[in-house]
Amino acid sequence: MSGPVNAEGAGGREEGPRPEPYAATAWVDRVGTVQLWSAEAEALLGYPAKEICGTPAVELLTGCGDREAALAVRDRPEAGQSWDGELALRHRDGHQVRVALRVRPLMDREGRAGWWVSAEDARRIEREDIDRAMMRALFEQHPAPIAIMDGELRYRLLNGAAEQVLTRAGNQLIGRHGGEDTSHIESGTVDRVLRQVRETGEPVLNLPVRGSPPPDPDSDRMWSLSTFRLTDPTGRLLGTCQTYADITDGYRAERRLELLTNAGAGIGATLDVARTAQELADVLVPALGDVAWVALSEAVLEGDEPPKMSGPGRWNLRRIGAAPPGEGWPTGLPAAGAVPPALPDHPLLQRIGQGETVLLPGLDSVIAAAEEHAELAHLFVPEHGHSVIAAPLFARGLVLGTVVVWRTRRPAPFGQEDADLLTEIASRAALGVDNARRYTREHRAAVALQQRLLPAATTDTPAAETVGCYVPAGGGAEIGGDWYDVIALPSFRVALVAGDVTGHGLPATATMGRLRTAVDTLADLELDPDELLTHLDDLVQQLQDEAPHQGDTVGASCLYAVYDPVTCQCTLASAGHPPPVVVRPDGTVEAVEMSPGPLLGVGGMPFETTTFDLEPGSTIAVYTKGVIYRDDHDPDAGLWRLTDCLARFAGPGPGRGLDGVGHELLRSLGDAPARDDMALLLARTRAIAPANIATWEFPADPSAVAAARQAAAGQLAAWGLDEVSFTTELVVSELVTNAVRYAGGPIGLRLIRENVLVCEVHDPSNTQPRLRRARWSDEGGRGLFLIAQLTTRWGSRYARSGKTIWTEQSLVADLGVPGLLS
Repeated sequence: MSGPVNAEGAGGREEGPRPEPYAATAWVDRVGTVQLWSAEAEALLGYPAKEICGTPAVELLTGCGDREAALAVRDRPEAGQSWDGELALRHRDGHQVRVALRVRPLMDREGRAGWWVSAEDARRIEREDIDRAMMRALFEQHPAPIAIMDGELRYRLLNGAAEQVLTRAGNQLIGRHGGEDTSHIESGTVDRVLRQVRETGEPVLNLPVRGSPPPDPDSDRMWSLSTFRLTDPTGRLLGTCQTYADITDGYRAERRLELLTNAGAGIGATLDVARTAQELADVLVPALGDVAWVALSEAVLEGDEPPKMSGPGRWNLRRIGAAPPGEGWPTGLPAAGAVPPALPDHPLLQRIGQGETVLLPGLDSVIAAAEEHAELAHLFVPEHGHSVIAAPLFARGLVLGTVVVWRTRRPAPFGQEDADLLTEIASRAALGVDNARRYTREHRAAVALQQRLLPAATTDTPAAETVGCYVPAGGGAEIGGDWYDVIALPSFRVALVAGDVTGHGLPATATMGRLRTAVDTLADLELDPDELLTHLDDLVQQLQDEAPHQGDTVGASCLYAVYDPVTCQCTLASAGHPPPVVVRPDGTVEAVEMSPGPLLGVGGMPFETTTFDLEPGSTIAVYTKGVIYRDDHDPDAGLWRLTDCLARFAGPGPGRGLDGVGHELLRSLGDAPARDDMALLLARTRAIAPANIATWEFPADPSAVAAARQAAAGQLAAWGLDEVSFTTELVVSELVTNAVRYAGGPIGLRLIRENVLVCEVHDPSNTQPRLRRARWSDEGGRGLFLIAQLTTRWGSRYARSGKTIWTEQSLVADLGVPGLLS
């Protein structure tokens, strides 16, 4: 007997569809004998092929009725019917096996019938049917959207939830590619993920995507998209599956928490009112809306409290912070810096003035609110604006300003949750604005006090032309205690001072004022720089004794330098202060080598003086440490930057003055350090012309008085100062007489003329001259009294050996005094 062929007979007639292969198969010939027996059949019934082939197939049947039916089919001459059903077959070990049996007729080449039999365990089929039903029910009834694509990424199956989420009106997704714009989910993201999963085989889980379901197309929803491949047991790709989980509520809660966190971290850290307003606007866009601005009261910007407004008409708000910046800002809408006109007494504005947040969720409500004052709508309604929230910046019972947020591009309107969120952010921001306002007020007061305590920015004396500048600390720091000073000393000398009090705020400023006053007082005593700093150190130690009761610590650095235009020398001493920098007339720039002493208040250590030549036309810069200390905390690098800038800005050049050089130089160094002020004093030195100086020396002999008087008279005649000759001769006579009588010799006499006439008498004695009113019976004691009456001022100073008594007399302007050497 020939083997079986396909279902199409020799004549080409189709006898019936070929059944899907079951696990167990056999071929029974037309007489009912088993001819072929598969390995799956052996596994099902336990009979090996060599044992079962050649035996009647009916012997496998356990029921008598089943055997009779099978024999009747075999004996029918037209055998060729198909049969499906369940039968009980005998296992080799004797127990029954219920099988689902499929019998299909076959024809051999001789036209005789046989049967192709396939069988499957009926219990397994029953379980699979139940499993398929359960899986279908799970797929169709699952509340989360599930979409299945074939290997070409076309939609094949959608459950009911997926149809509601993905299907647009009039669009049928089945058979459409997943990347086509046929759903409310981001089609580009879906296509990219599908291709990635198909190519790599790696699932993409919990990917957030945005979508708008058809029932509410204006409501944005967030979905967690998971995509994975579907394969058969051999790993062959069958398709892909995507599931969606609605995470809108959690996503919004997370975004709100993130926005609140960003607002807390990014608003109000600088203690600058305008920057705080801009920080608020930047936080809100694009996290909450598309356009936002912050308007503050003019008083708040100045550091004052806003007026307790009786109505919006009295609001004087300036738009300070605005987002998005640049080209993203709506065309025609006033940007940052704009001052709106007087606002109408609108009910919505009244609610804001009472501390209430106003929500206009839709375009209709926006139009209704703007109807009464349509002429102002362009100032407050951006193009395409359809939903808005306005909240007051309310702190301590005062409305500091307002914050307004619009949605123009995203279709979803604001909801009450958004209004509550903006209320909370505005409440926190209002505290930041109020803190910045109060700091602005205190900072302004401290700066005003600091500037009032500093000397004039520029001075012009025979000794030097000076320019001073002061820059408060940046980054929201309080005012420090930096100062500079220019003190005119007798005999045309000038003292240059720079100091830096430790600490910040008004206490440091007040301490600075006390120290500056002390330096002025000590300078009037004409002490040497080291001796002056010693007295100043004692004062700081006294202030330290007071500090525990005032809650402050007191310390300071100070540099005191004296320049003499007659000798062209500078003598200085430092108490922990950085060295001055000198720009020579030839352009050479160098820091002065000196030995700085300890900070003021340390005590117990002496201060050393340093003397160096300073040619006319040189520029000397004294400064505080904020000028050289930067973020790198490297004073050497800062000193190098300063010398480089001085060479460029204060170096020699035709007609190059110091006007404006100080601030320009500080700007070139960069912004002020975050925690320190900057004070800088520049002095361009001059010299007294040798022709304007006359010097003599006399022995301690009574005859020296007449010689000195005669020498002075002759020099004044040579200078053309005959009008002051009598007074000068009297002064010289009295001072030389006192030196001869009480001090001894040698006695030095020097006349210096510039804008005043200076007369100096030097003697080796350290006795302090004292002015007193002589009684009518006294024979002496009237000399200094006469000198005080005849001169503008007089005084004395001490050197290492001896003292010098000096006087000043004013000169008339038209005497033709020669100019200075520069």
